[in-house]
Amino acid sequence: MSRRVSALALVILSGIWCLAASPAASFDRFEAQSPAAAPAPARAPLSDAEIEQFLLKGDVIRTKSVKKGTTGTTRVTMTVGAFTHDGQIQTIDDSKREFRTDRGVEFNFRDSWMFNVAAYKIDRLIGLNLVPPSVARTYKGRRGAFTWWIDDIKMDEADRFKEKLTPPDLDKWNQQMQLVRLFDQLIANVDRNLTNLLIGNDWNVWAIDHTRAFRTHTNLKTPGNIGRCDRQVFAKLKQLDKTAIKEAVGEQLQTYEIDALLKRRDLIVAIIEQKGDAGLFDRKQ
Repeated sequence: MSRRVSALALVILSGIWCLAASPAASFDRFEAQSPAAAPAPARAPLSDAEIEQFLLKGDVIRTKSVKKGTTGTTRVTMTVGAFTHDGQIQTIDDSKREFRTDRGVEFNFRDSWMFNVAAYKIDRLIGLNLVPPSVARTYKGRRGAFTWWIDDIKMDEADRFKEKLTPPDLDKWNQQMQLVRLFDQLIANVDRNLTNLLIGNDWNVWAIDHTRAFRTHTNLKTPGNIGRCDRQVFAKLKQLDKTAIKEAVGEQLQTYEIDALLKRRDLIVAIIEQKGDAGLFDRKQ
């Protein structure tokens, strides 16, 4: 990679999550210059929509297996024009009548790449911005989830716990973790573990790998995990409706999965409202 491309990638990635998704992506910006062209002025960070287009259209030029995790994740390097970045692919779509683990037996078990895409979309509908962009795409004849690879990762939560490291801003950290726990209850994620919580160099948390979410139970498995919620997220959570969800994830979730999510949402809202203003906070950036 040339110095120009490296510099451009750093500029783009350093603030990539600052903007919300734009209504439409301008795919031309990836191909505006060839690698040999003169250095370009700094560009605005990529929007979610532009990242989605990159994941959908980028050419895969290199692959590498990922050691952590159990869902057959492949790390890929992708390129469009002068822009190169990594992503991850998951194609798992497994169903079992019974699935036994050390935690017990789960009936009607499903482990699917589709839930990665659905988790990203639901995350954005309520304004969490904790889940990296993920799209549905066919690769080598198989459908799967292409997910943006988060750069500048300091460690995962397992490493932090092992090293007994304390976040520099405990208030901000606690707010992020409260939102992760709320999100997992909302989407019925049964596989949250310390290795799929990534911590950036800025100590921002990223929640990844949601292939075992969106269970159909209508109760909250761990209601005690619902503590406090960001005020703006809570407002969007209350406004969430079946039409909006179906429009966003109708290809990834069945109607009964959406109905179950909304019933869990109602329980979450009731818990937060019972706390009054003490149940809300304004998230630190």
